Amino acid sequence: MAMTAMTTVRGAAAAMVVLALLGGCQKKDESAPGPAETAGRKLDQATDKAGRQLTEAAQQANQQITDAAKETSQQIDKATEAAGEKLNQATEQAGKKLEQAGEKMQEKAREREASAPAK
Repeated sequence: MAMTAMTTVRGAAAAMVVLALLGGCQKKDESAPGPAETAGRKLDQATDKAGRQLTEAAQQANQQITDAAKETSQQIDKATEAAGEKLNQATEQAGKKLEQAGEKMQEKAREREASAPAK
């Protein structure tokens, strides 16, 4: 009887080994991605996402630069216009003073002619 129990245990152990070996010999599904392919896909996805984020950030930065350039251009235009107006005012004032000086010179010349002895 001891021999029968021992034979049964040996038979069960042998059956378990055979089942384990057969389980390891099963053909894998060729369409299922392997670990390297899975890692590659995840890397591709991460790279795509990072690329999209960089593109978006670059577009935002470009828009901010464009807006700042427009604002600066408008400020320069206003400053140029104001400077032009000031220059026109200064030119007008200088012209008036020159005209006044010319009138004084003419008046002095008339006074000299009037006070000069006649020849």
